[in-house]
Formats: sequence, structure tokens, C-alpha cells
Amino acid sequence: MFEKISESLSSAIGKIRHFDDEKSLKKATGELKKSLLKADIHYKITKDLLVEVEKRTKANGIGKESFQKALSDTFNEILESAGSGGFVFAPNPPTKVLMMGLQGSGKTTTTAKLAHYLKQRKKKVLMVAADLQRLAAVEQLKQLGEQTETEVFYKDGADPTTVVKEGLKRAKDGLFDVVIFDTAGRLAIDEELMGELKTVKDIVSPDETFYVADSMTGQDSVKTADSFNQQIGISGVILTKFDGDPTGGVAIGLAKQIGVPLRFLGVGEKIADLELFVADRIVSRLMGAGDVEGLAEKVGTIIDEKKAKEITKKIRKGAFNFNDFLEQMEQMKKLGSMKSIIGMIPGMGNLGKQLGDIDLENSKEILHIKALISSMTKRERENPDILNPSRKKRLATGAGLSEVQVNKILKQFKNAAKMAKKLSGKKGMADLQAMMGQMGGPGGFPR
Repeated sequence: MFEKISESLSSAIGKIRHFDDEKSLKKATGELKKSLLKADIHYKITKDLLVEVEKRTKANGIGKESFQKALSDTFNEILESAGSGGFVFAPNPPTKVLMMGLQGSGKTTTTAKLAHYLKQRKKKVLMVAADLQRLAAVEQLKQLGEQTETEVFYKDGADPTTVVKEGLKRAKDGLFDVVIFDTAGRLAIDEELMGELKTVKDIVSPDETFYVADSMTGQDSVKTADSFNQQIGISGVILTKFDGDPTGGVAIGLAKQIGVPLRFLGVGEKIADLELFVADRIVSRLMGAGDVEGLAEKVGTIIDEKKAKEITKKIRKGAFNFNDFLEQMEQMKKLGSMKSIIGMIPGMGNLGKQLGDIDLENSKEILHIKALISSMTKRERENPDILNPSRKKRLATGAGLSEVQVNKILKQFKNAAKMAKKLSGKKGMADLQAMMGQMGGPGGFPR
């Protein structure tokens, strides 16, 4: 995400030297205008933004730093103008959330992602399957409920109002913290859709009414969100498929034109790929500076601090084994897509493009590693050093691999353990970047 607009902003900033004149500022704003319009930002917003950036740059003296600061501050103001992101809990549970959107926007999947996000924060969540227009919607939500270990309320043969009423009762009786209603979408806005939503909203009396918008539809998302807001009323927007939108312009359009806060961003296909919308973090990524705070927050909800300390001790002692490796793999899967994680690290955007999206569960190399570990005895997993040639031969047969492949995997594991030991006593982003650089380099992390 932000790939194109971030590159364009860098190009615009590059038109100005550290100290320069108005002629260079004109060149920079001209380049900026092109990039904003290409990012599908409304021409009026683009015009106002350029005027503001030029005014602020001149006030602080024309130069690269003042232009960057003016750009960053202006973006921040626009994205913060509609309000802050995140989730607001009702004073008395359950917090009732109504999910709305057109078909194809990713509404049902986003319902499950939001449930997962809240469960990671120790909340008891109920999902209510009230989308009875799309035949597969109820079944999809049930499957997502199993995947996220979240209870799903549904009622075969009932109408939406009955499902909503009984779902609300189940949420109260079951002492749930949050209940999320997945309502019906349509291929386009129509009177029937709006009438049904109004009825459901009156029954639920929601604390949050989220409109789920597909960022890939650009300005159409803005227009549709405006229509839903005027006819139903929405308290926030969740942007889906944001990882597939390299421009990022729709976020700016929604914030400025609709005046409703962006709450979350869907940044991948995995259940964990839902990020809190925080304006200054988004701007930081737009400007190519990453999002260290967002990464720390994501990791903090997944990683058990006590276990992390235990693993660090083992790494320092050189006692990291294959059991620890498997456990860390399971933890990493919960973080979401690798591409979205790497994109949060300052200066690592290019590496994210090079790596694509590493699948920590189904890539060929990861499956080979898992097969090899599964073929090991308990003692071999705990003591990799005892793997002599005869044991390796047995493992190759058991895992369906060649002895060359087994030796390669064991060598990679040994090298990774050495690097982890080397970096475990150090702190700082430079060390993290060095490690990630090696992972993406020739002969590095398996693809």
C-alpha cells in the first residue's frame, strides 16, 4: 500500500534542494499535483492541499525539510479532521456493532477480522449472521467463526429482523462484551437495501455503525459512503483491500469529503490483517518512514512476554531448538501477512516489494521444514547437534526429501540461530534492519 503515492511524494520532494527558491517550489508542487490526482484524490481536495503546502513551506523558508514538514502536517490535519480511529466500547456491555456495505466489499470477512481483533484484546465476542440475501454469507460467517473460535448466531429460515432480535438476546444472556451484526449488502444502493438497514438499525440501536468500503473502487467508495451516511448514518469507515491499493488516495478522500472517521484498515487476506487507523502512522508510511508504533502494538497483542524472555535466554545460551522454532512460527502466523509487517519497518518498503508475501504456513520451503521436524524424535528436536549422517538419512526418507535438502535446511537453521544469538544482546532498529536484510538477500530466508 502507498507504494505509488509514496514514490511520487519522494519524486516531488526531490525537486527541492535543502535551500531553494520559488521556481523549484513550483516544480515540486506541480509534481505533487500529478501524484495526488493519480492517487484518485478529488481535484478540489488536491487544490486545497497544494495551496496549504505551498503556504506552509514559504512560511518556514523554502527547502527540502520545510516542504516535507508542510506535506506531512497537511496530510495529518486532513486525516485527523474527521476524528480518530479505533474502537469505542459502550459503558454497558454488550457493545453493539452494525456492519454495512455493498456486496464484494469484504463485509463478512471484515466482521470476522474485527471479532478476531477484539478477541486478541481479551473480549468475548458474538457474531450474528443477518445477511440473508447472499446465499453463502451465513455459511461463510460460520466457517470464519470456527477459524477465529468465535461464536456465531444464526437461524435457518428466519427473516433478518427475527435473527437480529434473537441474536441481541443471545448476546445479553451470554454476557458477551461485543456483538457484531453482519447485515445484507447489494450490488448497488437501492431502496430495499436502505429500508432493511433502517429497520435493523432501529431494532439494534447500535453503539457503532461501520460502513465497510472497498478501497480499490476509489472515488466510488467515497460517493457510496456518503450515500449510506446520509440515509442511515455511520459512525466510522473500515477500508478493505488497502494492501491492493498502491495509491492510498481513497483514505484522504473519505476523511475530507465524508467527515466520518476511518476506524480500521484491511491490509491482507489473513484474519489478523486488520490494522487500527491512526492518522500520524498512516502519514509516516506515506512519507516512507514506516510505522514502528503500529508494529510494536501488533506484536504486543500476540507475543507472550514471559515466553519471549524464555526464548531470548535460550538463544543467548545457544540452546534454541526445533520445538522453539515451530512455536515461533505459530506466533508469527498470528501477526498477519509478512508484507504488511515489513511495510511498517522504516526504510524497508523496497524489501517488502522484493519478498512479495511470504506464506508462513503453505510455502514449499516451510512445508519442507515442518515435514523434516515431524520426522524427528523428541530428542532430535531438542538437541539438533546430535543429527549425524545416519540420522539425516532416516529423516530424509521420513520427510520425503533428499539428503541435500535436509542438509540445506539444517544449515539454514544453524545460521539463523547464530544470527539470533548475535543480535539478542543488541537493541535498535538498525539491528532489526540488518537481520531483515539478510533474510531477503541471496541464499537468505526461504521463499
